[in-house]
Amino acid sequence: MSGHSKWASIKHKKAIVDSRRGAHFSKLTRAITVAARDGGGDPVGNPSLDLAIRKAREASMPKDNIERAIAKGTGEGGEAEAIEAVLYEGYGPGGVAVLVEALTENRNRTSAEVRHAFTKNGSSLGEPGSVAYLFDKKGTIVIDSARYSEDDLMVAVEAGAEDISTDDDVFEVITEPADFAAVRAALDDAGVQIESAEMAFRASSLVPVEENTAGKLMRLIDVLEELDDVSAVHANFDVSADVLERVAG
Repeated sequence: MSGHSKWASIKHKKAIVDSRRGAHFSKLTRAITVAARDGGGDPVGNPSLDLAIRKAREASMPKDNIERAIAKGTGEGGEAEAIEAVLYEGYGPGGVAVLVEALTENRNRTSAEVRHAFTKNGSSLGEPGSVAYLFDKKGTIVIDSARYSEDDLMVAVEAGAEDISTDDDVFEVITEPADFAAVRAALDDAGVQIESAEMAFRASSLVPVEENTAGKLMRLIDVLEELDDVSAVHANFDVSADVLERVAG
């Protein structure tokens, strides 16, 4: 199981701090706009838009904001056309591979900010292709294992999930990108409460890290995630949930 998924689950339970909600809404808005631009404004036929809208609703984004973001993506405005997806690759503390997804209208600005975050936190930004081969894009659905058993999640397998793994206090339901929407819908229909669900880069191999290194790595991930243009950060570290709880403070 990806350590970063554990980290995401912990932060999900702590919820979004109100002071950061404005910045968070900006990222969600941008994701909706790009998804609508690339796949159309109907979430029924656009899984990427459906996922972006779900995340916005989970963050209590007003309906009007969501509708404006969709309209911006499907309209003729130049703002949506200027936004591009960029993937940055690098190495964090302990040699952990880090992938950074960004949506930006100014690649030079974003590249400089990401590079600065890596350098300031004792890490290094790599060349394209330096670590991406260590990850595969998968649907990742996190569920509290204290509330459900594996039998409760069999509906996910029947809907096309390729694997269900467990570690510490969560299940991870893994899917191919094409099956993600159907698997999530099956879990929703079965009344299974989902902690988080996203299309994420999943590591094919993990790097064990000690608590001191984990703390430094978490600081790097936090700094990257706070950048306005960064939409997601992925890393191939393996660490216990107890350690992550301690470094999360």
